[in-house]
Amino acid sequence: MADRSSPSGNFYTRWRKRRRAVREAKHLLKETRRILRKYSYRIKEEIAAEVSGAADALREALREKHFGNLRDRLEQLDELVDKHLAFGRKSAIREYAESIGVAVLVALLLRAFVVEAFKIPSGSMIPTLKIGDHIFVNKFIYGLRIPFTNIKFAEIRKPKRGEVIVFVYPQDESKDFIKRIVAIEGDTVAVERNAVLVNGKPVKRVTLEGPCMYPDAEEGSERWEPRPCIASMEEQDGTRYRVIQDVNSFSMDRKPVKVPAGHVFVMGDNRDNSHDSRFWGTVPDTHIKGKAMIIWWSSGDPDGIRWRRFFDLVHTTPDPKKDPIQIEEPK
Repeated sequence: MADRSSPSGNFYTRWRKRRRAVREAKHLLKETRRILRKYSYRIKEEIAAEVSGAADALREALREKHFGNLRDRLEQLDELVDKHLAFGRKSAIREYAESIGVAVLVALLLRAFVVEAFKIPSGSMIPTLKIGDHIFVNKFIYGLRIPFTNIKFAEIRKPKRGEVIVFVYPQDESKDFIKRIVAIEGDTVAVERNAVLVNGKPVKRVTLEGPCMYPDAEEGSERWEPRPCIASMEEQDGTRYRVIQDVNSFSMDRKPVKVPAGHVFVMGDNRDNSHDSRFWGTVPDTHIKGKAMIIWWSSGDPDGIRWRRFFDLVHTTPDPKKDPIQIEEPK
């Protein structure tokens, strides 16, 4: 860092002072304009003219970029406002409160209509999402949802097969679930010997070589245990994703069901450890909160913080280098 007694240090100090003076001048001009407009009925014409003249002089100094004149004009206008218009000035506390209020309002609007953060509490979406993953969800792609209701508007597009979504659990609307769409409205879906059939055709599936192992824990429990599995790659409409099943998997067959209009059929990628549409039915589009986009934080046993998962997209096509077939060898 440059020594402030050096030429470069002095230049930096002068530049900072000029920048601060310009910022203060712009703020004061904005405040003066607001007071003159809002309280015009109680300000005498001669005072308004005097203050307006001082404001014009400050604007001229800003345009000329003459620092000496700028400081003088800034002090002159500030004194006039303090003398004649102090009743209309905002206190520092009020300005901070308004700034914080605006920031909170923007954050709430973003959360309600644009992006919301969710934490993965269970292993139903392993290997795509692990317990302790924190994700951002795109809330507007399927339409904007009025907060605390199931009313939607401004739909951009319909949900697609293979997409991972967050939705309000139809049987308990106080809970949010995350699953993958395997069938959309109008599709007929069935499960035979653990194979998913959509419109009478099996979903394209390739079993990956070798067994896998992953750590899992019951929701709300801190007790982690290794579980052996068999991994497969499925593909729907050009979207590839990986699913796992227990080594001693038992068949959970389901008779063909036609997905009603405005609904989707969802399943977890951890097929033998997922409470999904096979058990409680389809999800109305109005219950869908959004599409899972990106992992912004990930932590959990046995690894602690999973640095390599930070800012990963919720992959539809797994990256074998970042997430190999051997899901995760427990320590």
